[in-house]
Amino acid sequence: MTSFKETKQLETLLKFEQDRERRATKKLSEAEQQVKENMGRLSAVSSYRLEYMKQLSARSLKGIDTMTYNHYLAFVSKLDNAAEQVKIAMHQAQALSEHSKKNWLEQKRKVQMIEHLLDKRHQKISRKSQQQEQKLFDEMASQQFQRRKKTRF
Repeated sequence: MTSFKETKQLETLLKFEQDRERRATKKLSEAEQQVKENMGRLSAVSSYRLEYMKQLSARSLKGIDTMTYNHYLAFVSKLDNAAEQVKIAMHQAQALSEHSKKNWLEQKRKVQMIEHLLDKRHQKISRKSQQQEQKLFDEMASQQFQRRKKTRF
């Protein structure tokens, strides 16, 4: 009976740890998505800055007044600041992603370990059941043999 109780406890623990693994998988997925989004933002800001610098260069060739030139440079500076902020956010997202991946791997190992224990438990129960069944068959065969032996003499 203890074996049945232990098996049920392991099954309950497995469900609990599988739920934690699903949550860890979701967090990892969300963190990886944040990394991708930040990479996209950085790419967009960099592209926009490059395009803006091309416009400044083209206008400079035609002649540009100091005030307009300073506005261009101020805007480019704002784009540079935005790029730095996105880089910071991206590094934070990458750190969170790495941390989430470690947690997910640890949780996955826990689930696999419990599944292994449960599998061993089921094998043990199955062997015990087979042994009991074989013992029963052996007893029945022995009794039949004894009855046949008695009926012959």
